[in-house]
Amino acid sequence: MDSIDTKRLYDSNGNDGAFSGCAVLFLGCSSPAHNLLSLYKDEQGKFSVFKVIKLTLIDSVGGLEGYEILKLHDADPFLGVELKFMAMPPCQRFLESYACGSLAQFMSQHASRLLTLPDGVVTETQLKAGIHTLDQSLQDVEMCLENIRQSQPVRLRDDEVTQLEQQLQNSFGPPSQPPQELPRNCFLFQKRVFDDRPLTSADQQRFAAHVGRDWKRVGRALQKNCRALKGPAIDNLAYEYEREGLYEQAYQLIGRFIQSEGRSAKLSRLISALEETKLTSMAEIMLGIQPRD
Repeated sequence: MDSIDTKRLYDSNGNDGAFSGCAVLFLGCSSPAHNLLSLYKDEQGKFSVFKVIKLTLIDSVGGLEGYEILKLHDADPFLGVELKFMAMPPCQRFLESYACGSLAQFMSQHASRLLTLPDGVVTETQLKAGIHTLDQSLQDVEMCLENIRQSQPVRLRDDEVTQLEQQLQNSFGPPSQPPQELPRNCFLFQKRVFDDRPLTSADQQRFAAHVGRDWKRVGRALQKNCRALKGPAIDNLAYEYEREGLYEQAYQLIGRFIQSEGRSAKLSRLISALEETKLTSMAEIMLGIQPRD
């Protein structure tokens, strides 16, 4: 195909890069018994035909960007596919694929797989932009692009196409689930829901018995939202209870946290601090989760 002098393709104000336009791709089959128009009119075959067309366009254009299907309509014996292009590169790739026969080949491959068409059935195509039949001038790419640019859309995307697009999107994978809504006064740990509550003396003892030298790291995480643990408070605890050992230092840390925060010194805040410091096994101990084998 001829190279394109993009400088000649301007919008009505003489500005470069404002390309948009429409073309209609007419699709048919060499076998009357396997008519794409009839298959599309059949409610059971409609989605499969649309999927064939969409996959063919993705292969031909090289992705999903820069174009859209506006409408599919009866152009007996063809199925008409009205396309809108919003940028020149995808339109150019579409024309190149159409001209060299790749588009028809992609169409036949997808139709054979999804519509179970027998071998030997040939896909027939025709391409128009407004009153111009582009098949007759495919060697002049500039002229084809200009004809498409001059053919501006007269409608928005058809509701049926919107529904088929959504159905196709859903078919590629399960729809994303909304985030789990937690019950009030609960928190999430390892995708499990736990009841939240103020820390107790039993929690204080369990923490002190198991956390060891990591009590300071947990204290640094807790101090972000606890005024009583800010500044030199944690180092002062370490110095003050150095003789009593790690158990007492950790015990006093949680005691200071509870004394300062009252009923807001909740289990969820301690678990969050343990997660932040990568002490997952310690969090499991605090929640009474049995160790995994």
